[in-house]
Amino acid sequence: MALIKLGVDELRIYIQARSIPAEIVQLDVPTPTVETAALAVGTHVDQIIKSILFMADEHPVLAIACGLSNIRRRAIANLYSVGKKRVKLATPDMVLEISGYEVGAMPPFGHRQLLNTVIDRRVLDFTDAYAGGGAENVLLHLNPQDILRVTGARVLDLIE
Repeated sequence: MALIKLGVDELRIYIQARSIPAEIVQLDVPTPTVETAALAVGTHVDQIIKSILFMADEHPVLAIACGLSNIRRRAIANLYSVGKKRVKLATPDMVLEISGYEVGAMPPFGHRQLLNTVIDRRVLDFTDAYAGGGAENVLLHLNPQDILRVTGARVLDLIE
């Protein structure tokens, strides 16, 4: 049985049902990278929020950080009391199966299942940012505080 892929419509329903003050921004160009997303909406790369799925052993962990920063696997490993080598980037197939979204379109919430989420403290410095919007040419314009509120994320120092 093939998995049903989630997309912009499912994300729209999720944000409306929870009264999240976010705007779905449809773009004329795909935004597969932080740089292309920033260029498409005319903002700084740090105001582009990436949502990246890791596996800490068999446990999915969604890490949310700003811009071009590299997420430290050590921070996730310490939180879950596992060795750094046991925290791995989820494969594209795993991302789709667990979250419902494809890599490059992953929103910070509204996934197929509730995900343990960690958010870099620097994300919360912004009141205006863009995150994955459920498709490669869609971004979600929001206040990062709403990510924290909706996901119950743990705030960590995640970047190198």
